Amino acid sequence: QVQLVESGGGLVQPGGSLTLSCAASGRSVRTYGLGWFRQAPGKEREFVAALMWRGSPSYYADSVKGRFTTSRDNAKNAVYLQMNNLNPEDTAVYYCAADAAHPITSSASEHYRNEQNYDYWGQGTQVTVSS
Repeated sequence: QVQLVESGGGLVQPGGSLTLSCAASGRSVRTYGLGWFRQAPGKEREFVAALMWRGSPSYYADSVKGRFTTSRDNAKNAVYLQMNNLNPEDTAVYYCAADAAHPITSSASEHYRNEQNYDYWGQGTQVTVSS
């Protein structure tokens, strides 16, 4: 079993930055795909970013490409989401997730965008972008 705990959420002004952390415990997630999803009020949960199980490449939703960066630290058994130039549309609960599967590169982008493929989820952390 893998337990995931997100942290780093909060209130930030438009144009600001936040870094979310997701700490894993129970077992190493070194060989897991690691994803970030978010759910805004009244909306379905959507894909934000993911790192392939090998550590690269990374994948991003079009809405965050160029503004968000995900990275992992295998020594700390953690994954991060650096969010820059935030806007009110980024307001949501952000979840990290771990996927034990090892998709081949050609299908990885589609695989990691599908929340059904993830085995473990954190409880989420709230990000609010408002002036």
